[in-house]
Amino acid sequence: MFLRVIGRPLLAQVKQTTGIVGLDVVPNAREVLIDLYTKTLKEIQAVPEDEGYRKAVESFTSQRLKVCQEEEDWEAIEKRLGCGQVEELIEEARDELTLIGKMIEWDPWGVPDDYECEVIENDAPVPKHVPQHRPGPLPEEFYKTLGAVLSKKEVPQVTSSESSSKE
Repeated sequence: MFLRVIGRPLLAQVKQTTGIVGLDVVPNAREVLIDLYTKTLKEIQAVPEDEGYRKAVESFTSQRLKVCQEEEDWEAIEKRLGCGQVEELIEEARDELTLIGKMIEWDPWGVPDDYECEVIENDAPVPKHVPQHRPGPLPEEFYKTLGAVLSKKEVPQVTSSESSSKE
């Protein structure tokens, strides 16, 4: 019994490398992730409650934190989350914390109450000041290639007995 309780963490497989250039192994990745996810959930509280960004961050961060708290081994965390290596998750969590700070600074949800958005109905002409993003025409080579591919492809013929059986 003693060896199971004490020996298992000592005998746990130690990651030698991430296999990613510039991304070093983090020996205590689980603890680092738990700390980062806890900070993220605390920081995101500054974002208004009804904003989609906050809802998304809280959702995936809570789920990841739960997995990290339930699993002891880095391999099990990676397998359950399916989002890469724990070292990559650490980088993502740090980036998210940075982004939360920037989003709070930029305040994209802080639209003044008196702001009026111009609504253009489907059949109304688009005013000249509104940019229209229409892609240019495709090159003629595209249509030639498409035609050649379609002409080489054999289209199966459906017989009358097959079509009546499908209906």
